[in-house]
Amino acid sequence: MKFLSSIVLFSLLSSACTKEKPMSIASPTNNIPPITNTTGTFSYLALGDSYTIGQSVPQSSSFPFQLKDALKTEGLTIETPKIIAVTGWTTDELQGAIKQAKLTQKFDVVTLLIGVNNQYRGYPLETYKKEFSELLQTAIDFSGGRKARVFVISIPDWGVTPFGKNASKTPEVIATEIDAFNAAAAKITMDAGVSFTNITPDSRVAANDPSLIAEDGLHPSGKMYHNWVNALTPKISASLK
Repeated sequence: MKFLSSIVLFSLLSSACTKEKPMSIASPTNNIPPITNTTGTFSYLALGDSYTIGQSVPQSSSFPFQLKDALKTEGLTIETPKIIAVTGWTTDELQGAIKQAKLTQKFDVVTLLIGVNNQYRGYPLETYKKEFSELLQTAIDFSGGRKARVFVISIPDWGVTPFGKNASKTPEVIATEIDAFNAAAAKITMDAGVSFTNITPDSRVAANDPSLIAEDGLHPSGKMYHNWVNALTPKISASLK
């Protein structure tokens, strides 16, 4: 997340930009013909923000890399994930990065987790709905039109973290707003026939379990990401087998 309330917070959250640089991608095209994997190795594209790059945890502990390892135990070989994410990105910023890029590859698995910074900055929910819908279609296009290979993840509740408990909004207000964004994303996702994984309840357990929070007092720890991976792995494994 990108918090603009102070220089200290900006420094904390923007540091992840050096951890994973955004890759260049072009706007995918519609009506892509089906593609068939003949190598036995699957490609994976992860779209998002700080929660996707794994702000404040080692790269190996981020959920895309833990997911790669978990799928290996299922007998599925996943290439090194391609991460298109930067701490602080909102839906429009992720769209902007995609429009400026030139990636033409199609992927066997695509995950999408975006929106917490829209909520934090107070951006309108209606704007989020529009831009999230467009990003979901982008994710579907990057999968080669295979909706069963696209997986949307809900926004975790940062209000339960030490940082959130001292934010300008109360944890209760943050939770209500996060729920509204997630409800919108869930409806759009399921109406499109795409999988939606709700990890928000798990993120709220962190209110009483500090081990689920990274050292920065804001982002998930590797342990919490592991819980997300446990929820995603059976779905993705089934789609690939």
